[in-house]
Amino acid sequence: MDSLKWSLITFFTRQNCSLCTNAKQTLSNVWDVRPFQYKEINVMEEKPESKKWRDLYEFDTPVIHISKAALGEEDPVDSAKAIKLMHRFTTDEIITKMDAV
Repeated sequence: MDSLKWSLITFFTRQNCSLCTNAKQTLSNVWDVRPFQYKEINVMEEKPESKKWRDLYEFDTPVIHISKAALGEEDPVDSAKAIKLMHRFTTDEIITKMDAV
């Protein structure tokens, strides 16, 4: 598969989050059947990239955004437009969203 056609999944997570652990396993299951580009952001880290997402997702992790890999960096201002899944999601739900991108 041409890497420019791959989806990019951005995974917003935090430490000590059991839902995040489950979500990461679900993403691994998706990868086994349909590879994608992956970016993980711990919203509680003190990195500038993490801080800009903290206000949005501090109490909502896990969240995934699904986009075309070629689109580049996301901005929290545009998060309402993102194709996303929150909290609990299945392999099939993720693949369906990937198909929509």
